[in-house]
Amino acid sequence: MENQTVQAQELLTKWGLRNATVFRNPSVPLLYELSMSQPISEDPTVRPDSINNTGALVAYSGKKCGRVPKDKRIIKDEVTERDVWWGDVNIALSQDSYNEVEKIALEYLNNREKLFIIDGYAGWDVNYRLRIRVFCTRPYHALFMKNMLIRPTDEELKKDFSGDVDFYIFNAGPQTIQKPIEGIKSEGCVAVNLTERKMVILGTQYAGEMKKGVFGVTHYLFPKQGILTLHSSANEGENGDVTLLFGLSGTGKTTLSADPKRRLIGDDEHAWSDNGIFNIEGGCYAKCVDLSKEKEPEIYNAVRFGAVLENIEYYSEETREVDFTNISITENTRVSYPLEYIPGAKFPAQGDHPKNIFFLTCDAYGVLPPVSMLTPEQAMYHFISGYTAKVAGTEVGVKEPQATFSACFGEAFLALHPTLYANMLAEKIKKYDTKVWLINTGWSGGKYGVGQRMSLKYTRGIIDLIHTGELKDVEFENFPIFNFAIPKSAKNIPTQILNPRNTWKNPEEFDKQVLELAEKFQINFKKYEDKATQEVINAGPKF
Repeated sequence: MENQTVQAQELLTKWGLRNATVFRNPSVPLLYELSMSQPISEDPTVRPDSINNTGALVAYSGKKCGRVPKDKRIIKDEVTERDVWWGDVNIALSQDSYNEVEKIALEYLNNREKLFIIDGYAGWDVNYRLRIRVFCTRPYHALFMKNMLIRPTDEELKKDFSGDVDFYIFNAGPQTIQKPIEGIKSEGCVAVNLTERKMVILGTQYAGEMKKGVFGVTHYLFPKQGILTLHSSANEGENGDVTLLFGLSGTGKTTLSADPKRRLIGDDEHAWSDNGIFNIEGGCYAKCVDLSKEKEPEIYNAVRFGAVLENIEYYSEETREVDFTNISITENTRVSYPLEYIPGAKFPAQGDHPKNIFFLTCDAYGVLPPVSMLTPEQAMYHFISGYTAKVAGTEVGVKEPQATFSACFGEAFLALHPTLYANMLAEKIKKYDTKVWLINTGWSGGKYGVGQRMSLKYTRGIIDLIHTGELKDVEFENFPIFNFAIPKSAKNIPTQILNPRNTWKNPEEFDKQVLELAEKFQINFKKYEDKATQEVINAGPKF
């Protein structure tokens, strides 16, 4: 331990840090022990850490139980001014303001009794991986990033992490901003300096800010090397065929990517290079709401020693049994665990160029087909659109389905303009003959409240037919307005559901609903038309 502390102290000098006790890449048992002896937080919403009945570390992030996109800032300088997609997603902050934010963070870190340093990689491809170093003061944050980054071997630590690295995270989340700083409008800030390769966190203890901070950095750095970053899951068949699955919350991405006939490469963040695809992460960060052994056994069984449960409630403080149905703290209850906790996960977590890509959407309007084969131009259009729908009744005052669009199925993490990623996607699917499919896991036979949710059995059956190659050989027809190619028949799938118009009792009402949804697509896409080609614009719905 003494030698480790000496080595760790050497890494602090560059930042003016001089903490008495430094833990560099501590073991999981040690992090558990230190969590139990952590001082009571000054924030009353941050409960003491504990251990649940299956051995997972239970931690609480306080007032903020999710990311705060409005607090994210990107440093605007001579380099980033030219290429960052500035606006509501990437809000500019001056270098002078960043310097003030960093100073507050370093002063906070310097005044803590204990400091943790976690080293790890982002990216499983050794040719492109980034070396990441995290400074933090909570054992919970250290264990979280130990799970989420790719853990180096002892030899790799000596070779790649003895000096400077590719990106630094200074997590001073318990410290709030208590003075006016130009460009910052709250007590919290997640400031990313892309040029200096640094990130500072203040005013939020939600661990996901670190994970998504790294993801955002890869969205800036990787495309400059010709690597496409993807907010998707990925799995691989017995013959090595790779599938990517994109989808916003509620579309079934997690469920459909956990296919017992295929090996999981990753559940959330990937990149596509000339070598194929690779997972960016070393772990998974899964939602816990209503988690059960029956519905999601792999995730349920991953809640064990080494995992981090975040912002959950117990059935009983005495038994420490978790109540996954309880959302009194937040609906965003989560668990973080290493990728190796998933049986059958592939290592190293990378694969060939994808044979198929699925854009998953939960269409609560009930008008999109269960499966559509897209042209490269349509793939670009719907990749940029990133459509799904909020279900009526999930929010106060919502009585009808609400369309939700998130560019590239991950707008919050895009550093560059969405059309850049779409152009890269189009080039790659053409080069590697990748088929792109739009899969509707939403409603059939009517909109939400009238029709029924698409059968998971049929969705899985359609995906199986795509994987075996049987679906692309059937006869297709045109689906008007959206101009999708949809199959006329599919093995073991009721023919009627393949064209959603056939499932509605009132075809005229269906036609009206299709036009309404098509108009929403057109309105949303207008903000991207300035940088989209005419071919991509024309690939959208027409009426």
